[in-house]
Amino acid sequence: MVLSGGGVTGFAHIGVLQALEEKGIPIDYITGTSAGALIGSMYAAGYSPNEIKAYCLDPNFILMATGQLNTSQEYFSKENDVNSSMFALRFSLDSILNKSLPTNFNSSTFLDYELMRLLGTTGAACNNDFNQLFVPFRCLASDIVSKENIIFKNGNLNEAVRASMTYPFYFQPLRINGRLLFDGGLYNNFPGDILYQEFSPDFIIGSNVSYNADEPMENDLISQVTNMLVRYSNFDLPCESGILIEPELEIGTFDFDKVELAIVNGYQTGLKYADSILQNIDHTIDTAQLNLRRKAFRSMVPPLIVSTISSDLNINGKSFVNNSLLRKKRKVLIDEETIEKRYFQLSQTEHLDFIFPNLELDSNNFYKMDLVVRKKNKFKFDIGGHFSSRPVNTTFLGLSYMHLGKLAWKLNGESYFGKFYGSLKTDLQIEVPSLFPITIEPYFTINRWDYFRSFATFFEDVKPSFLVQNEIYYGLKFTHPVLRNSKSTFDFRMVDLTDEYYQTDQFTAIDTADFTKFKGQTYSWKLEHNTLNKKQFANSGHQFACKGRYVVGREESVSGSTSPTVYDLINDHSWINLNFEGQTFPIDFKHFHLGLQAKATFNSQSLFSNYTATILSMTAFNIIPDAGTFFLPEYRSPLYVGGGFNAIWSIRKNIDFRFDGFIYQPFRQLIINDDNTFGYSKPFKGESYLTSTSLIFHSILGPLRATLNYFPKQTAAPLSFQISFGYVLFNERAIR
Repeated sequence: MVLSGGGVTGFAHIGVLQALEEKGIPIDYITGTSAGALIGSMYAAGYSPNEIKAYCLDPNFILMATGQLNTSQEYFSKENDVNSSMFALRFSLDSILNKSLPTNFNSSTFLDYELMRLLGTTGAACNNDFNQLFVPFRCLASDIVSKENIIFKNGNLNEAVRASMTYPFYFQPLRINGRLLFDGGLYNNFPGDILYQEFSPDFIIGSNVSYNADEPMENDLISQVTNMLVRYSNFDLPCESGILIEPELEIGTFDFDKVELAIVNGYQTGLKYADSILQNIDHTIDTAQLNLRRKAFRSMVPPLIVSTISSDLNINGKSFVNNSLLRKKRKVLIDEETIEKRYFQLSQTEHLDFIFPNLELDSNNFYKMDLVVRKKNKFKFDIGGHFSSRPVNTTFLGLSYMHLGKLAWKLNGESYFGKFYGSLKTDLQIEVPSLFPITIEPYFTINRWDYFRSFATFFEDVKPSFLVQNEIYYGLKFTHPVLRNSKSTFDFRMVDLTDEYYQTDQFTAIDTADFTKFKGQTYSWKLEHNTLNKKQFANSGHQFACKGRYVVGREESVSGSTSPTVYDLINDHSWINLNFEGQTFPIDFKHFHLGLQAKATFNSQSLFSNYTATILSMTAFNIIPDAGTFFLPEYRSPLYVGGGFNAIWSIRKNIDFRFDGFIYQPFRQLIINDDNTFGYSKPFKGESYLTSTSLIFHSILGPLRATLNYFPKQTAAPLSFQISFGYVLFNERAIR
């Protein structure tokens, strides 16, 4: 049997094989290219058509085929702190442009691991001889240098199939025996001739779902590129003794949500040809006996237990890779569950661009894993920001340098520029591979918030700033994974904060502001779990974080020219702060998502020298992102809880209509009295709510949205409309 390429239409081959087996038609040899190589190799490795069908209809298969990971394979501890980056360019100093452009649009991490698990074990058990498989097998890949097909009859089965499936620009190509290989369908999309010359069969059954590209058009770039890359294929059988089955499908190459439709069509078409095939062959098979033979063949494949690991990196990089997987210097056997966990954890190391695993059996019937590893370019340049019709625009720039040796470390610098918000952050992240992996991060951060009295929708000249907050802090973090999607962080930092503010609305540019300085240190621990599908405006997944912080330091406050009282005070403070926040989507359909979101703060902080200084030191209820761009004293309290829901209608794949509504309930609200004294209100006073309605287009760079926010406590201008592009994200506050 020969199976053509054809992308998603190639899954019709599964249905054809299912129909032939049900009719007792034997398959003694099989050859395929691209999608046909995948289906054919699984059949050759002893998987039944029903098993192949069940595997390809599993939701994980779509993730694998589209370059995504299952949430159980994602490691939150490997993710960097979120920022406003919308685009990243990686480069090397020796070739800033040539080696910086991406060569593939999707990651093959999941695919490559699954090919190793499904096919690599079988190939290794058969001594890498494709004639020893349950059904002798051949597949093709394309060498774009020599412009010829490469026929695989031995070697690593998973590697051969992966090469045959490497559609240009979709997945990274493989280099095998010094040759850079791509999809076999480029030069031969129906390898009937290869089947005939390799096996000399008595009768050939062809399953073809492909065709030659139309002639290029003057105004059609895709047709021009396709004809440059793809050679004419002969879809005729190479001999008279055979039948060609051609399921007719109107399915795109990458329409992976239509895999089942392709299988059903292939099955129905295969049944139509079954009687004609039976008339031309001299024997049939018993399906029950065939499945017993399959079971016996599969039982000879040892379970995936890894004894040794090697890679093609230099000695330092090799040490990091081996330690990440083995975790111990002494020899130890690693079972399938453990190797999968560590493999995906390693694959998400930011320094690594590509990992491909191959297997070989040792004398004890354990597997030796050999990894092909490519490092990413050492430099990364990030560009992003938040660009709004309100005067709160920021530009984000970041530059990182990465090095992989015995340790993986990254030196990072980033900055936000804007009138409202500016920041500079540098850090050094050192990842230590060990039995209990840990990341050590010394850091230094400067933040500046410049609030001014404006709720304007579009740009305008604003009054002088009435509140400026400056923060300088530096410290040391220790982060380690707890579970796959959780991490724990211990943090010690020194802080130096300066707030300049007016305690009245009546001030001019020549007035001097009050200021409050706070110097001290803080110790904190944070436990965080996150599987949200977007870094902002998510519509699926879960997130939970709890953080405990102890703060100790000294306050110095001095009055300005408009202060109602003259003061120069120094006070010592210490307090404990507990923060909890979470978000989950219990209803998560294709076109509708309902999320629940909550946030709570419990703070033992004592009062500062005046009302404004105290309210500034408290944590804000900024559960709506845009709330962080306003100074809203009504939504600040030392003790509060708040929560609500996210109702999201997904109009199109990347377009959401979103309504967020929340209730805010302070336990104690800070108030200022008529005589300018201040203190706390009665318990449970000051409750309020806030809402946000948005139409969001999730572009490849970031969210483009039109948003109407409603903060009813802002009596002067409770409604605020804006059009914006980008992420409303800031570097972490020092202690607030």
